[in-house]
Amino acid sequence: MNILDNKIPQGDLEAKWTKYKSSIPLVSPANKRRLDVIIIGTGLAGASAASSLAEMGYNVKAFCFQDSPRRAHSIAAQGGINAAKNYQNDGDSIYRLFYDTIKGGDYRSREANVYRLAEVSANIIDQCVAQGVPFAREYGGTLDNRSFGGVQVSRTFYARGQTGQQLLLGAYSALSRQISKGNVQMFNRHEMLDVVTIDGKARGIIARDLLTGEYQRHFGHAVVLATGGYGNVFYLSTNAMGSNVTAAWKAYKKGAMFSNPCFTQIHPTCIPVSGDYQSKLTLMSESLRNDGRIWVPKKAGDERLPENIPEEERDYYLERRYPSFGNLVPRDVASRAAKERCDEGYGVGATKLAVYLDFKQAILEFGEDVVRARYGNLFAMYEKITGDNPYKTPMRIYPAVHYTMGGLWVDYNLMTTVPGLYAIGECNFSDHGANRLGASALMQGLADGYFILPYTIGDYLSNDIRTDAISTDHEEFEKSEAEVRKRNTQFLENSGTRSVESFHRDLGQIIWNQCGMARNKKGLTDAIDDLNSLKEEFWKNVRVPGKDNILNPELAKAGRVSDLIELGQLMVRDALERNESCGGHFREEFQTKEGEAQRDDENCAFVSAWEFKGENKNPVLNKEELKFETVHPTQRSYK
Repeated sequence: MNILDNKIPQGDLEAKWTKYKSSIPLVSPANKRRLDVIIIGTGLAGASAASSLAEMGYNVKAFCFQDSPRRAHSIAAQGGINAAKNYQNDGDSIYRLFYDTIKGGDYRSREANVYRLAEVSANIIDQCVAQGVPFAREYGGTLDNRSFGGVQVSRTFYARGQTGQQLLLGAYSALSRQISKGNVQMFNRHEMLDVVTIDGKARGIIARDLLTGEYQRHFGHAVVLATGGYGNVFYLSTNAMGSNVTAAWKAYKKGAMFSNPCFTQIHPTCIPVSGDYQSKLTLMSESLRNDGRIWVPKKAGDERLPENIPEEERDYYLERRYPSFGNLVPRDVASRAAKERCDEGYGVGATKLAVYLDFKQAILEFGEDVVRARYGNLFAMYEKITGDNPYKTPMRIYPAVHYTMGGLWVDYNLMTTVPGLYAIGECNFSDHGANRLGASALMQGLADGYFILPYTIGDYLSNDIRTDAISTDHEEFEKSEAEVRKRNTQFLENSGTRSVESFHRDLGQIIWNQCGMARNKKGLTDAIDDLNSLKEEFWKNVRVPGKDNILNPELAKAGRVSDLIELGQLMVRDALERNESCGGHFREEFQTKEGEAQRDDENCAFVSAWEFKGENKNPVLNKEELKFETVHPTQRSYK
């Protein structure tokens, strides 16, 4: 078992980051031009990191598999971004944001990382306003705020239902400026297929041009992964269909430990599945829970239209169970409550796997124009997809996979267990524990890219300025490229009969049924056998048409699904190892009498860090013990 050095600085929590910044080694301006940094992914975390590092003087190569950084999945975020600015004068503070995040994550995250995130949050808003991000404003011109789940203050800044899009445009504009100045080389439609390590350090990547099929070698003094989460392991999720785990998984196989893979978030407000051949789910922003009320009929199996069910026959179950927070309980709590109601026969709609999100009271209280100003684009999207007008009839919603709190293990510097290899944004595990609070994903992505990595990467690169660029003819580059080519050749030469998509669908069924909103020992044990069989069947019977020297989406998909299957195996193993319920990890054997998550702080207050030991060999579990010096873990209560 490896001893994990998290490099958390000593001293008082409130002073750690300030003292750290003042003592961390720096790279002089004259030396930065001698250093090359590779960044994989150009969503909020990647674009902000690339633009920031290039502005500082580093040579940056940025890669994305989309046709433009503007197509990154960050664009789909709707509701908002948190920051402790206390504009509403409702008692918010850096400490309260820190505390809410620790508590919302069910006490399974590092105090130091979370406090740093809360500390830099206010800077993010100032940065984005300076970039021209059109945040909503009050009548007097000040920035508006609203509340999200798991908190009792209003700290969420938003741009109607387009917050992710507008923030990404801001980061993209900063990135484009650096591209035009020649400080960033942009590689669109390129996919990273391996990390190249030399003498134990990350020194580059193998990439494939998705349009031409050309394999390319790229050197870097450091490599930064900003490739998002792995929610598509479930097949049906709110993630973009191209989202995948490949970059992180290749890093894992090169020595970067993978942490808390079983911590996945099910979002409570999504449009329900409507058919067997659906390939993606659509998110309805959590912000809707500010004014919408969630309910089901009090009578099981009630077939009446919602407008025909009188008020006294409606069960506003979140308000009933959690009077203090009501409809704004955290995502994991709201999702499990919806599942429980539907499992008990109170679900609505054709599938009975839905609950109502009703805006009748808000429209009566504020007027339709006010509701339209707040949520008009979300309502329009819902009507376009479902055909129902949410101004006239309640929305139907149901939980769906949305976010992953697990990811590559990183230390305080955001560096993985491979020296010189960093992971930022959703790609790492660091800030959200077992459950992410709404509007915190955008906060973390931009915090990592704009305000944390630009400092911490200097700690590593300051010792690397005497390292000249390593030729991509080096034997480790040769070896990595050969392995990538061999794998793709194996896909293309396989004489199977099944499509990649069919395997992905089967994978999603296994993970959703056995490692989804609720898990138990038997189901997880069965899932291990099922996934082993699926992996064997995949390599024996997958069919990938075409060639590798042309545009071949099926080949790219095959590689991604293969990695997702292996990730699924690790998720299940991680869920079996954690004998407790916490946040998004709900083991049915470990729950309170009221059906809430029951943690085991004595035995399970740790970050799991899985170490790859070779193909078809069991990974080794390493544990980073969590120490709570400021916040004492207690049973979460939102009642």
